[in-house]
Amino acid sequence: MEQSMNRIELRGHVGQEPRITEAGGNSVIKFTLATNEILKDRSGNMREVTTWHNIVAWAGKGMPFFEDIRKGSCVYVVGKVRNQKYKAQDGTERHYNDVLA
Repeated sequence: MEQSMNRIELRGHVGQEPRITEAGGNSVIKFTLATNEILKDRSGNMREVTTWHNIVAWAGKGMPFFEDIRKGSCVYVVGKVRNQKYKAQDGTERHYNDVLA
């Protein structure tokens, strides 16, 4: 049987104060992570591009204490990408990605 690969490693800064909730007796943390890269545009000028990622993690499994993760903290995340979809108020279907740490 062929194995699929779904692994992502990110290092960046926490964008907003994390939300910690309880789900099924486990603590769950959700936060945004900003990653940056320097690119050269068509005119030859260097510019920084920021990409935002939605991170979801459960307590345990090698996770640090959630209380240590704050806005502006530099964190290293290893996980997998999960595609989500939902219906917007206008009835259109929207898609987004989460990183399950």
